[in-house]
Parts: sequence; C-alpha cells; structure tokens
Amino acid sequence: MTTQIPSAETLESFKNDLDQIRDETMAKVGAEDARYIRKVVRVQRILDIGGRAIMVAGFYHWIWFVVGAVMLGVAKILDNMEIGHNIMHGAYDFMNDPHLNGTTFEWDNVCDGQSWRRTHNFEHHTYTNIIGKDRDFGYDLLRLSDDTPWKPRFKNQFFWYLGLSTFFQWGVAYHELIGERVFFGKKKVDRESVVTKKQLAKDFFSKIRKGVFRDYLFYPGVVALFLGWPMFFGILLANMGANLIRNFWASTIIFCGHFTEDVHTFSEKECENETRGQWYYRQILGSSNLEGSKLLHIMSGHLSRQVEHHLFPDMPSYRYNEVAEKVQEVCRKHNIPYNTGSLWSQYKTVVERVLKYSKPTPEEKAAFKQARA
Repeated sequence: MTTQIPSAETLESFKNDLDQIRDETMAKVGAEDARYIRKVVRVQRILDIGGRAIMVAGFYHWIWFVVGAVMLGVAKILDNMEIGHNIMHGAYDFMNDPHLNGTTFEWDNVCDGQSWRRTHNFEHHTYTNIIGKDRDFGYDLLRLSDDTPWKPRFKNQFFWYLGLSTFFQWGVAYHELIGERVFFGKKKVDRESVVTKKQLAKDFFSKIRKGVFRDYLFYPGVVALFLGWPMFFGILLANMGANLIRNFWASTIIFCGHFTEDVHTFSEKECENETRGQWYYRQILGSSNLEGSKLLHIMSGHLSRQVEHHLFPDMPSYRYNEVAEKVQEVCRKHNIPYNTGSLWSQYKTVVERVLKYSKPTPEEKAAFKQARA
C-alpha cells in the first residue's frame, strides 16, 4: 500500500507542530523519568530472582514450576521491552548511569545488543516500511504487501508466521545475519556492511552460548545438584516456558506495530530527498497504536504507542502516553491518518494481512501457471 504525500506547506506545518511537542516534552525529562525506570528495573529483578527461586518449590508440587515460569516470563518481557528496548535507544542516557547506557546495555535475549542497534535503531527507524530497505517489514520471511513479488513459498507463510512468533528471540538474533548472508546465500551487491561476516558470526554464537547456558544448563544444573536430576528437567522446561511467554508476547506487540491492515508501505523512489516533515509523515503511516490499560502500556514497553515511538525514538517511554493525545490532535489538524485500536482488533488485522498476502494476485497466479506450462 502506498499513499499520496500532502503538500510541502502542509508537511512543513506538520513538522513544526511535532517538533514543538518534542521540544516541550523533552524539556521536562528528568528526575521523574529516572525514578520510573529505576522502579521498573527493581520490579523486573524481583520477578526474575523470585521466579527462579519459586521454581525450586516444584520439588514439592509441579504448580510452582508454572508460577515461576510466568514470573520469569514477565521479567523477561519487562527486561526486553520496557527496559532494554528503550535504554538501547538512548532514552535514559541523561541519567549518566553506566547500567542504563544506550551504547553498552545488554538484555536477556539471544539477540546481540550491538546487532539490534544496527538493524533496529538505525535501519528500521531510518527506513521504516521502505520496501527493500527496512528488513523488519516481513523479516525477510513474510510477504505483507503486493510490493513483494509472490513466490510459491509464501503459500504456507502463516505457518512461518507462527514459527517466528514461537521462536521470536531467535529470529531477531538471526535477523542481521540473514541480510548479510553469513552462513548461506549470496549477499545483495548494494548492501553495505559495517561489520565483517566473521564478527557477526562470533557475536551471534557468543550471545547464544550465554543465553542457552544460563537458562538450560546452569540454573537447572545447580538445582539438580541439591535436589536430584529430575529437577533438572523441571527447571529446564520452566525456563523454556518463560522464554515462550516472552516470545509470543513480544512478537504480538511488535507485529501489531507495523503489520496491521492500515499500515502503509513506501518505495525507495518516493522517499528520495525526504524532508523532516515527510519523514514524520512516513513514520505515522507506517506505524499503528494499541489502546488499553496502563498495564498494557508498561508490558508492551509502551510500543502500544508505536506512532509516538517512531516520531520520537529517544524519548523516555514514560512520556508516550502524555504526547499521544497531542500527536493525534496534530494529525487531525492536518488531515493525516492516525492508526489505533484495541490489541485484539489490531492483531486480527495482522493475521488477516499475513493470510491475504500468502496468495498471489490474479496476474501473478496467471503468470506462474504460464511459466510452469
């Protein structure tokens, strides 16, 4: 889906209004935001430590494995979404806290932090929904618009979609390596690399070893030494459950941010020599929001305010609810669409989009049949 760009005058006024919102909000950033993120970090650590500790009670009854897995899963969600994602955008660099530094922070995820900063912070946020430039749109796996030519492999893409949701952290970890064709395939001639294939592979396996060792060997092994080897498998399965909880939730929220029915796509040509106003416009049309409770916003890392996050990616997430109403007002003023809805209504359109583009257009279907004849 593509869209007609408003006049230069409209976009300049639009830019000025959004710049004003950003400037006024960032001027207020300080102690309140620092208190908020430190509180979230404390809660996350309590859930992490508490969840792992409660799993040990599974020695007496299996229900404690479930309780511990849920607590650890929530801890991983907070670590990845409200803490890690926003810290790595530099949203809390103003605190000068080495533990919350955007350039060095590492999260509880098998995706290497530096790889995430390159593919997400730079590539995705710079080239949002530009076909051929933003690899987050479909993750080099899904066809989500007619801009991508149909191939027979897309017939079963709903199952690929379910697999990506299930193993989301692994898909994110492998994301950059797919584009660079580290293990197989031929790299596109126009793709520039800032890291060698050797370094990418090294970082990839290093982070995976740490994550797998911690969740599936170290913690189960320590408990098993004291309570017997049957506990090894109980702790291992509980940790696996926690990772699945995080994977399904994170993928659901992220897919709702860019794969909904009304999200637009863009060509490289129409984004050439893009002004700041045009960039703002593309971010809004390429993103979608979720309406819900305060808990939803926190558990989504405030990616429920995906539009505001894409307009102001280095703004502390605590502020997104505050600016959302102002951004909507600016969009109404300039007659620019603002895509928002409930979690389930938005997710429904994501699934519908995946299914819709798993099928070829009539022209593509005819051409494919002719080629096989």
